[in-house]
Amino acid sequence: MKRLDPVLEEDTKRMLVDLEGDSAVEGRSVLVTGGAGFLGSWLCDLLLKLGAQVTCLDNFSSGRLDNVSHLLGHERFRLVKQDVTRFERNDKYDFIVHAASRASPEDYQIHPIETMLANSLGSLKVLEVARRCDSKILYTSTSEVYGDAKVIPTPEDYWGNVNPIGPRSCYDEAKRFGEALFMSYYRKYGVDVRIARIFNTYGPRLREDSAYGRAVSRFISQALRGDDITVYGDGEQTRSFCYVTDMTVGLYLMLTREGVKGQVVNLGNPRETTINELAELIKRITNSRSRIVHLPPVPDDPRRRCPDISRATELLGWRPRVSLEDGLRRTVEWLKRKIES
Repeated sequence: MKRLDPVLEEDTKRMLVDLEGDSAVEGRSVLVTGGAGFLGSWLCDLLLKLGAQVTCLDNFSSGRLDNVSHLLGHERFRLVKQDVTRFERNDKYDFIVHAASRASPEDYQIHPIETMLANSLGSLKVLEVARRCDSKILYTSTSEVYGDAKVIPTPEDYWGNVNPIGPRSCYDEAKRFGEALFMSYYRKYGVDVRIARIFNTYGPRLREDSAYGRAVSRFISQALRGDDITVYGDGEQTRSFCYVTDMTVGLYLMLTREGVKGQVVNLGNPRETTINELAELIKRITNSRSRIVHLPPVPDDPRRRCPDISRATELLGWRPRVSLEDGLRRTVEWLKRKIES
């Protein structure tokens, strides 16, 4: 098997320390849709280390084979190249994670229908599997369901402020529909569904290229190359950046813990950071001479984004542990090596 990048290897060990003695998935079968994507691949790594049999389903529309290539020779890992909307298998799964979806705003606006189908028809497909297998099933939803939130920090009982026909609606409304479908299966059939509303997450494996790039990976790539760091709008909009290992542990706890059936839980870092602050921090960490330049604002771009994570703390005992500066340094180290290779 291919050797993991040193940053990924060390981070995986850190997650295992956080979950020391956990045996919830040992010997169990887990399906991860979108398993070659950013978060899905981290979950595959963690689940295998904890003794699970993992089936990774991905059509590679935004996922990368390189994210899971080191797992291809693993006896408990199986890769299925297929679109989740066409998923038909009779295998038995104890746990399912439905993470298949484009998540980058530029990318999902280029592919709006595929994005909506992954979260509607794709959700229906995996929910039927969970119903047949009596699986615990986790839906990776998003803070985008809140739209341009008027309540900050935002709790799970906030209903959102979303433009249902705007350029981001293909993702926002697809995720809202997916949540409603998951809850319908919970109420009608008693399926053990769990919904994680994920706030901005970053770290190694986050794509930096073209339509897939998001603020953190794009800024780092620009800074390392000496290009202008491009900030949309005035840069005073805020986000809450959570390092990928913290998020992966949170998703694992959502999937496996008792007392979470039918629950919707915010997962994210409660520290608010402006995009200008992020750009300046990345410029300092990379020791870059790049200029920070401002481009026209993006339509329907939320002004503030910050989660209330009290429910995650109460139900899961979870809080982010990695600071933004530490997480960015690790991401820079990984991306720098990737660019130079």
